[in-house]
Amino acid sequence: MTDRGEGHRTDSGIEVERVYTADGAHRTSDEEPGAFPFTRGVYADMYRGRRWTMRQYAGFGTADETNARFRYLLEQGQTGLSVAFDLPTQMGYDSDAEMAAGEVGRVGVAIDSLDDMRRLFAGIRLDRVSTSMTINATAPVLLAFYVALGDEQDVARDALAGTVQNDVLKEYIARGTYIYPVEPSLRLVSDLIAFASREVPKWNPISISGYHIREAGATAPQEVGFTLANGLEYVRRALDVGLDIEAFAPRLSFFFAAHNDLLEEVAKFRAARRLWATLLRERHGASDRSCRLRFHTQTGGSTLTAQQPLNNVVRVTVQALAAALGGTQSLHTNGYDEALSLPSEGAAKLALRTQQILAAESGVTHTADPLGGSHYVEALTDEIERRARHEVEEIDARGGAAKSIEYMQDRIQEAAYRFQMEIEADTRSVVGVNLHTEDEEPPELGQPDFSALEQGQRERLGEFKERRDPPAVRAALEGIRSAARSSDNVVPPMIAAVKASVTLGEISDALRAEWGTFDG
Repeated sequence: MTDRGEGHRTDSGIEVERVYTADGAHRTSDEEPGAFPFTRGVYADMYRGRRWTMRQYAGFGTADETNARFRYLLEQGQTGLSVAFDLPTQMGYDSDAEMAAGEVGRVGVAIDSLDDMRRLFAGIRLDRVSTSMTINATAPVLLAFYVALGDEQDVARDALAGTVQNDVLKEYIARGTYIYPVEPSLRLVSDLIAFASREVPKWNPISISGYHIREAGATAPQEVGFTLANGLEYVRRALDVGLDIEAFAPRLSFFFAAHNDLLEEVAKFRAARRLWATLLRERHGASDRSCRLRFHTQTGGSTLTAQQPLNNVVRVTVQALAAALGGTQSLHTNGYDEALSLPSEGAAKLALRTQQILAAESGVTHTADPLGGSHYVEALTDEIERRARHEVEEIDARGGAAKSIEYMQDRIQEAAYRFQMEIEADTRSVVGVNLHTEDEEPPELGQPDFSALEQGQRERLGEFKERRDPPAVRAALEGIRSAARSSDNVVPPMIAAVKASVTLGEISDALRAEWGTFDG
């Protein structure tokens, strides 16, 4: 919150009154948790019945290294897995591609083949964990790897549980890991949703992500409005391919950021639930089950500072508390050193312990929606909902989210610029950056030998390719291209292809040949 200028405003610029009373213009929610429109939570008992899933995001270079981190976190009490992929995997390139040079394993795990997926989950039964995969343009390929591995483990497909992000619109808007033009990309999204509704019913086929929109600089109301507008676009696309809303809407999931303005963030989560439920009921007559907005939260990476990095422990704690008070279904807490490097093992453990202390010691799990009825939180909830609905209606007027990419980009850039200018003008305080600063030397952080890691991954991939049956690979790739040229769902031929040892890059190249690439 700004604290050096005139008046008081939330981080998103909402003016804050000196005191809020029951006589104010806002309304106080008298709803029950678990009841439409779910302002107070999607379940009646909330964390009394089940605590949020503690799902720490991890991906380190190779599948073997990441498997070791997964097993470590599970031993420390983590209750779900979350996979971070390297940039070539996100962009549809194998580790031996020229475009992948210098990027293999740097920001996550490199997954080129079904063999890599086997090593990633070595010793981990897929029917005993739920897995979140942060992947978008190549989401159907990673789901194909996962389903194929489940088949190898003799795990029934209806026992596979987890989430694949699969939110390509926010890639065009805020993040950048897109491959194909917008329309074929949206076709992949709806194909994955349709496949999951039939074959893997416990799987969330999309995580509609406000997190990256917020991290790019959006305000809290923009995060809600743009995310829900994208969600409405995905609903329309799924309906257009003949799905009944009740067949897929209950498995739609969302992903939001938690930033530092504690009470604004709590109100944001409440407003998002209420607005999504209201929109689905108004526009599609959806059932209560389909109107529930379930979401994962990650603490705000963009709020972490390289200066005085231990201060980030406090920031992450405040943000995690906001997520819990706001009713999240799962949570990732960032490591305090993530402004400097991939999180160290000690930082990752402390981040997990932060969640565990909140769950076991803070009392926030004792009652549903602990801040419901707070005059301030209710007023903020109403105002964020009003502003977010305005954004949804503006995007509707422009023809929907797929036709409003530039509009959303412009709005985010304006908000990000204002935020940065406030820091530089000292009207917004950031401890360690422009308030309570110190002269300090940055800590020494070890880095893996990425060149050796890349070489090892390329060698493994080369050996994998040498063991294949070339005619089977060619036939499988032609099956994918044939599906891409028709209206057939592309996910089943992808599963057949990865079982025939086709790689992620080869599948992506086949689709690039059919659809081309997005040129901005």
